[in-house]
Amino acid sequence: MNSYLYILLSFLFSFSIAADSSIDNCVSFNAKIDRTDYFPGENLFLELNIVIDEGYHIYSTDPSKSLSPSFIEFPDSLVWETIGIIHEPETQTKYDSTFHMDIHYHEDSIKFVQDLKISKNISPGLYSINPIFVYYACNPKFCVPKFEEFTITLEVKEGSPRDIYLDELSSEYNENNSKNHVQTNLNREIDKGLFSFILFSIGMGFISLLTPCVFPMIPITVSYFTKEGEKENNNPLVSACIYALGIIFIFTFLGLMLSFTIGASGAGDLAANPWVNLCIGILFIYLAFSLFGYYEIQIPSSLRQYSLNKESKGGVVGILFMSLTFTLTSFTCTVAFVGALLAAASQGAFLWPIIGMLSFSTAFAFPFFFLALFPQYLSKLPKSGGWLNSIKVVMGFLELAAAFKFISNTDLVWNWNLFTRDVVLGIWALIFILIGIYLIGKIKMPFDSPINKIPLSRKIISILCFIFGLYLTSGLTGRNVHGLIESYLPPPKTDEWIENLDEGLLLANELNKPVFIDFTGYTCTNCRWMEINVFELVEVQNLFEDFILVKLYTDGKEEIHTYNRKLEIDRFGTAALPYYVILSPQDELISTFPGMDVNSQNFIDFLKSSKEKYYE
Repeated sequence: MNSYLYILLSFLFSFSIAADSSIDNCVSFNAKIDRTDYFPGENLFLELNIVIDEGYHIYSTDPSKSLSPSFIEFPDSLVWETIGIIHEPETQTKYDSTFHMDIHYHEDSIKFVQDLKISKNISPGLYSINPIFVYYACNPKFCVPKFEEFTITLEVKEGSPRDIYLDELSSEYNENNSKNHVQTNLNREIDKGLFSFILFSIGMGFISLLTPCVFPMIPITVSYFTKEGEKENNNPLVSACIYALGIIFIFTFLGLMLSFTIGASGAGDLAANPWVNLCIGILFIYLAFSLFGYYEIQIPSSLRQYSLNKESKGGVVGILFMSLTFTLTSFTCTVAFVGALLAAASQGAFLWPIIGMLSFSTAFAFPFFFLALFPQYLSKLPKSGGWLNSIKVVMGFLELAAAFKFISNTDLVWNWNLFTRDVVLGIWALIFILIGIYLIGKIKMPFDSPINKIPLSRKIISILCFIFGLYLTSGLTGRNVHGLIESYLPPPKTDEWIENLDEGLLLANELNKPVFIDFTGYTCTNCRWMEINVFELVEVQNLFEDFILVKLYTDGKEEIHTYNRKLEIDRFGTAALPYYVILSPQDELISTFPGMDVNSQNFIDFLKSSKEKYYE
């Protein structure tokens, strides 16, 4: 409906307007855009911050929710190529007895955000545009049409469009309102100030320690620094500090550097790279046999000669290499907060992503400082040789198990179909049975001390390893083992999920169902955890029947995977995995859920509220 029709309708209210002139100033607003300079073809977001006086309201922007929806009218201009929907907060509702319908409206202070796009063919230069905000200002007695003109000034520069960070509009305007749900809207946190943002980033780092992606690095850290502590002139405190600081700075600057140069998913792409996963798997096998005592790991002499203290030089390089390994394993399951930081960095933001990444990684590295510290002191205890060597051997077996997790990641991307779920599970079962056999003295390693009598503690741990190994073999019969274990295994194949969004939308239109999108990855442990521990719940399965299920892998090497990755970043402003989105059959955003949540009820509430929004 254009402004001329609204002018015509305004005459219907002329007598009421004369009766109360206070309505003229009952609504005020200011307009701003997300940046001051753009390249042709880039997205632009126009934000209206609106203040409505007490006792007044304006209508929703959704034509289906109001007879006179609010909207922004743009003059004819070569600047805008397309105009999208207006994002608005939740509306209030009242029944209108005159028109026999529910009317949706806004009160108090609200924000509208209009999606726009700069024309691809526009010439560089400075542009001034004068849109019109068209709305009805209403009180309980009457409504008055308003046409408020305002000015937008922007500069268009010569260049190619960037992948624009969407500021997580879906999180702010369309996400469910669960009180326990972690929100990751960066601008909202940044607006609270530097100290508040740092605390928020640190809190997100500690929360991320609870995700399954972190767990494999626990035995690997302990085993590496147990062996490191046996070196002469080793300083446990210095080694632990180097490890923690290495995690912090490598995590921060590798992530940001790749985002600046490759894009928001650069760090995740590197961590999911099959060659990287294969190298990590081979590295862990190499470390495992070193812990068994078959050889000593030393840095090449060409590097050692640059230092007078060869052991110190080798130790620093080795520790930093472990920090890099830790970083790569954690990037395979980038949480929503880090995904948003990397997306912001890929669009040119600099200061806040650095502060956020440093704060996040500091919390992330904190417990691993102590995991690196204590084993080194244990190694220096008197008479620690015999029992400490047994610990190293057991840790070597665990590193061997971790190696096949990363090798299976390579298998998934390259479609070898060799290290499938059952194969990896069978290898793990065998490894734990071998640990049990080793602990009772039936397997000897090069540096093992003679065992004249098996201590009770070794017998108990051996029995537990036998039981756990047999438990893992039960998963080979078709049943699932514990969800945490399943999250490290290759995902099972399923036919109920569509792996193409266009096909999902077509089916959604045919069946009149909303679309549930699971942005996931072949190497994403947190994704597997959600699929096993949450998706398989009876209540979730029942809710899934009301959706078209679409699974979009973002870490493969095919063209569809690149498209999926770009879709997640460009439209939803994050590179996080997993990430969940619900769309209408018309491809309109209903709501989002930013990833792994150990509280399954939050995810259930998200599905329920999204279903209600669609069918209301």
